[in-house]
Amino acid sequence: MITALDHIAIAVPDLEKAIKRFVEDFGLPMGGREDVSSAKTTAAFLPLPPTNIELVYPLNGEGPIATYLEKKGGGLHHLCFRSDNIEEDVARLRGKGYQFLGDAPTPGAHGSMVIFIHPKSCDGVLIEINQPAEEH
Repeated sequence: MITALDHIAIAVPDLEKAIKRFVEDFGLPMGGREDVSSAKTTAAFLPLPPTNIELVYPLNGEGPIATYLEKKGGGLHHLCFRSDNIEEDVARLRGKGYQFLGDAPTPGAHGSMVIFIHPKSCDGVLIEINQPAEEH
């Protein structure tokens, strides 16, 4: 079952500049960084309970975030919903006709499992479903 809005991800063309903006200018706490090799991203986490803002940047200049930045130059990338049973949610949503960008959940940041719903299924919005490590 979907239990919360986990994070809002923003694709950024300059990670250091974006971190400075959110931490120094807006006063948000820095929750850490992580390279997510499977997604080819570097992510910086800015917790704002009960959710997070996640700044995503292409790891080694590759991957889907690099493509997004080339096309759009940055901006809101996706919404992520937290799940307590990602397999169940994927099966339920597939049964309702949702199309996913992968066949099964894959490893994400913080040891979570993640899967993305194709924007065509959600009025143009990319949706991620995330099951935190402690819940799988």
